[in-house]
Amino acid sequence: MKRALTLIALTGALAFGGLVYAQDKKAEPAPAPAATPAPADAKAAPAAPASTAPAPSGAAAPAPAAGAPAAPAAPPAPDKPVLVAADKINSGDTAWMLTSMALVLMMTVPGLALFYGGMVRKKNVLATLMQSFAITCLVTVLWVIAGYSIAFIPGGAFFGSLDRLFLNGMVFQKEAGKVMVSHLAPTIPESVYMAFQMTFAIITPALIAGAFADRMKFSAMLWFMGLWSLFIYSPIAHMMWESTSGFWATKGVLDFAGGTVVHINAGIAALVCALVLGKRIGYGREPMAPHNLTLTVIGASLLWVGWFGFNAGSAVAADGRAGMAMTVTQLATAVAALAWMFAEWMTKGKPSVLGIASGAVAGLVAITPASGFVGVTGAFVIGIAAGVLCYFAATTVKKMFGYDDSLDAFGVHCIGGIVGAC
Repeated sequence: MKRALTLIALTGALAFGGLVYAQDKKAEPAPAPAATPAPADAKAAPAAPASTAPAPSGAAAPAPAAGAPAAPAAPPAPDKPVLVAADKINSGDTAWMLTSMALVLMMTVPGLALFYGGMVRKKNVLATLMQSFAITCLVTVLWVIAGYSIAFIPGGAFFGSLDRLFLNGMVFQKEAGKVMVSHLAPTIPESVYMAFQMTFAIITPALIAGAFADRMKFSAMLWFMGLWSLFIYSPIAHMMWESTSGFWATKGVLDFAGGTVVHINAGIAALVCALVLGKRIGYGREPMAPHNLTLTVIGASLLWVGWFGFNAGSAVAADGRAGMAMTVTQLATAVAALAWMFAEWMTKGKPSVLGIASGAVAGLVAITPASGFVGVTGAFVIGIAAGVLCYFAATTVKKMFGYDDSLDAFGVHCIGGIVGAC
């Protein structure tokens, strides 16, 4: 009991400490050097004659003479998708975003499919794998039809527009040397940005399936996921990430790679599903141990690798921010895995492979919203807080309230997302 109370107190301190370190500080200007006072008896120096020599390289240009025409103002940044010359596309950014799109897709199939498939009972493994695969196919089609347009085309504060139905207007004019780019990613083709964001739209509803594993009809699952994707995910993505009109985006709310849009969003939906559907038959009375943790560890490993595309790819450029996002993602994941493992070791007397794998996923979730804004210290704090808090959410809290979150979608994704977003 004393150990448990100590862990809870430590977790609370770390969670509040995260608020101090999980931020993107602006560099403070260096103080100006103090002027050296002239001696009291010093004579005023004569004024230097005007020089006719050209100013040295890097010196500030002299102010224009009165009446001289002002320099032309830079053109405003686009506030909607625009057609540009193909030579404006950055090949390095494009290559990285194509790679990131493939990595994030790998997170759902096969990553999440194997992670969830190994944790259910043997009789339900194929149904669980099928859910992730079918959701990938369904959301791909819905995203092209309307999801992308609702989420990432300027419109109202809560809903985009329908200008990109069936990707209408997303053109590539090879002969004319023109390509359409998004105002949110002006250095890559819009088709690449659309496909990258599609992979986020795919994995988010797939995460929800962990809460109702073993107990939802396949046809009902398809209806629910399709409607949820169009009427919940896409508007939330618009509010957070469409910078010109989205409700939260215009208020300065930060979510670098999906802590709010993906994880808290999916985690809340997962909890609602678990409460509405009720408990599995035999829950609490029959053993429901994972049937194959080898599959779960393989799935967790694929999620870990794919998450670099998830977080570093959200920089939408091959630059320093992407590099730092990748670094803190690796660090926070490892720290959270160890924190969960040690918390379990202290409370249950031994660690488990399911625990360390779940801790790694908790760390990946928690660092997601902050990955573009924090450094090494923030990654340590977020990792420790995520590992410990998600462990207690998936064990103690779930038992306390009695809900049946089959694979801890709420305990890991919602709680982990909140830790990182704070």
